[in-house]
Amino acid sequence: MNPLELAPLFRFVLVRTSHPGNIGSAARAMRTMGFSRMELVAPHQFPDREANALAAGADDVLEAAGVHAELVDGLAGCSFALGLSARRRGVNLPELTPREGVAQALAAAARGGQVALVFGNERTGLENEELARCHAMVRIPSVDDFSSLNLAQAVQVVAYELRLALLGDELPAPPPEHDEPPADASQMERFYTHLGQTLDDIEFHKGREPTTIMLRLRKLFQRAQPDQRELRVLHGILADAQRMAMLARSAPASPRSTEGSHVNQAEPD
Repeated sequence: MNPLELAPLFRFVLVRTSHPGNIGSAARAMRTMGFSRMELVAPHQFPDREANALAAGADDVLEAAGVHAELVDGLAGCSFALGLSARRRGVNLPELTPREGVAQALAAAARGGQVALVFGNERTGLENEELARCHAMVRIPSVDDFSSLNLAQAVQVVAYELRLALLGDELPAPPPEHDEPPADASQMERFYTHLGQTLDDIEFHKGREPTTIMLRLRKLFQRAQPDQRELRVLHGILADAQRMAMLARSAPASPRSTEGSHVNQAEPD
């Protein structure tokens, strides 16, 4: 297989882009490196003549670009996502260089999964909840006192590293054909919704704010990267837990039912 045939498996996802010119410049940066799939999440203004002007001929990338209201829609179909960030954030994700991130992205593509490279707003970058939907964070090693790259420049750096890797001779070997397909971003989001509902149903949080525990659980399952069969098993476990919680709520109260309830309680924080 020609390594460059993997290029269509990669998409560049631009989130909340403020300036249409940056969308056009990013399209140009992608096109020069052989990539054409762009997904836009809540762009401030698009389509726009400035985007076409700065695309410098990469109009096919702009014309085919998907436009979405939510990041999860821009990630639909992806089994692996890398979030680009200029600074260290509160989300505890593995932090990689562009070269390290590209190596992991190629491994995911070799397994047959689609891969997203996610870039945030020009001023604020990716928010923590957006990074939480990624498997790892990529930080371009710029100088500390002037670390903010233009959006299109960041796209160019990553696209270059990705093309360089595709032109190399050390691509990861594909897995056996019988492997179950990896769960994609949409399937994982449905699982996280189901997980959150189940934790509420079994009163796991005991009145505490669930945000922290859900971020930790997201990190755990993003790291595990379950396949579709494993995800079905997890859904089944959650459904049984919900069923048992419903039966417990409908059962007559017992005078001794609360004795010892404070013992061995799981602490979410």
